[in-house]
Amino acid sequence: MTDPNAPSPASAPRIFPCGGCGARLEFAPGTDRMRCPYCGHEDRVTAPTRGIREHAVETLFARSPAAQIAPYHFVCQGCGAHVQGDHLAQSCQFCASPLVADPSNDAQVPPEAVLPFSVTQALARESLAEWAKSRWFAPNSLKRVNEAERLKSTYLPHWTFDAATDSTYVGQRGEYYWVTETYTVQENGESVTKTRQVRKTHWYPAHGRVSRFFDDVLVNATTKLDPKKVTALEPWPLEKAQPYAHEYLAGHEALRYDVEPEQGLETAKQIMAGVIDQDCRRDIGGDEQRVTSVSTSYSDVTGKLMLLPVWAGAYLHGGKSWQIVVNGCTGEVQGERPYSAVKITIAVLVVLALLVLVVVYFLNSS
Repeated sequence: MTDPNAPSPASAPRIFPCGGCGARLEFAPGTDRMRCPYCGHEDRVTAPTRGIREHAVETLFARSPAAQIAPYHFVCQGCGAHVQGDHLAQSCQFCASPLVADPSNDAQVPPEAVLPFSVTQALARESLAEWAKSRWFAPNSLKRVNEAERLKSTYLPHWTFDAATDSTYVGQRGEYYWVTETYTVQENGESVTKTRQVRKTHWYPAHGRVSRFFDDVLVNATTKLDPKKVTALEPWPLEKAQPYAHEYLAGHEALRYDVEPEQGLETAKQIMAGVIDQDCRRDIGGDEQRVTSVSTSYSDVTGKLMLLPVWAGAYLHGGKSWQIVVNGCTGEVQGERPYSAVKITIAVLVVLALLVLVVVYFLNSS
């Protein structure tokens, strides 16, 4: 029996030789070109003429599970080394030459689209510096994290799903009305009767039907980075995505997915359910709404695998590693941060001092 975890046969990766010095070209973020890191020679990326295609989810489900996929086994064209890895794209650990696999030969779903890097490493560092400066109660050393941190440019796999939905719901519509309420208070030792307006709600039964077409519902397809941080990097300018081309990955890392498309679709349906709930509430109308049940049917369900760009890294502080990620298109930063016990203590003491001054002021003025 074949071991599914055994390395795949050695294969030559895609190569992009420099026409100026013979070195290897890398995709330059913020451009549509590949650039030589040594002599500066550039070639334009030749994107496929076809458009980005959607695929019936059944074809996505038919591929082999990620757990059964063997790692890639590259033969580096720069130094001849044999390199094993689980990424679609990486660099040779011996000579740093770009290694880009051909996913069309993989048993996994191949990427259909890629959102190229538009934020350079320099701009990512600027975003990181602004993020560090805006962290309240952070140690002063955090402000220097952009100088010491080495950021890696990494493409993260995401599923996108389209679906036409038709939903029937049952709920209630609430409409406000006002009643006059009498109450008694004590004023100058005497009971005084007053009135006030109190809001009440009439509830009426409601039911109906709503329909919606969902386009590119995005689901993170890797667990290698904190999923919450990756999700927090949204929104992404998906309208700028390009049909997949190997050139966009050269010089950068690209992860394989480990979240299966079936699991991704279920997550997408949960996202859709939140939107459908809001549609039902708008359809019910009134001042308040209760949605007690929703039944949704799905049709024309399609999906694809897309690669999204992230600058990722971690920095050391206080003997602990803190992870950070930067959106490679918008510069949005998400990350862990330390707190300064000294700054927090000073802030608490300042607040307490102000409270004491306020109390003393009122005691003296009374």
